[in-house]
Amino acid sequence: MFMSIIQKRRSIRKFLNKPVEKEKIDLLIEAGLRSPSSRGFNPWEFMVITDRDLLEKLSDSKMHGSQFLKNAPLGIVVCADPEKCDVWVEDCSIASTFIFLAAESLGLRSCWIQIRERMHNETITSEKYVSNTLEIPSRLNVESIIAIGYPDETKSFHKKEELQFAKVYYNQYGKPYCKQT
Repeated sequence: MFMSIIQKRRSIRKFLNKPVEKEKIDLLIEAGLRSPSSRGFNPWEFMVITDRDLLEKLSDSKMHGSQFLKNAPLGIVVCADPEKCDVWVEDCSIASTFIFLAAESLGLRSCWIQIRERMHNETITSEKYVSNTLEIPSRLNVESIIAIGYPDETKSFHKKEELQFAKVYYNQYGKPYCKQT
């Protein structure tokens, strides 16, 4: 079942005007909370955003690539306390991926919006913009926002023959890994 989820998963940027049920939001948050964390430090924190005005404001968090969030019924902001763990970026990325894949398993679709290391405009970082908009404490760093909802677009799956197996090596770099056909 897990392989079928990752085989069909695609990032979706067009969503139906249909709210995500509370039960499904609960499961998405549970997925994030169950994600592995270095040394079990769990530095991440999550913000569930369903307010249309906030989603619209957050859709301006980056100069390019976040505008579709205004049409999503749900956004989950993933942030962390870097003082709790030196690999908070990795821990947040894993949590974001768990949420991403859980959405797919629940019949929802999603798209990752990278916030860390991006710019809102020429002078303000995306992270600062999101933190100010949501009143996130300064001790927390924002990694991503996951836009989630019911899809209003269909994308074909990536075919197995399109996967970049040439980038996979066996026992030493440069020695091709031969996949089973």
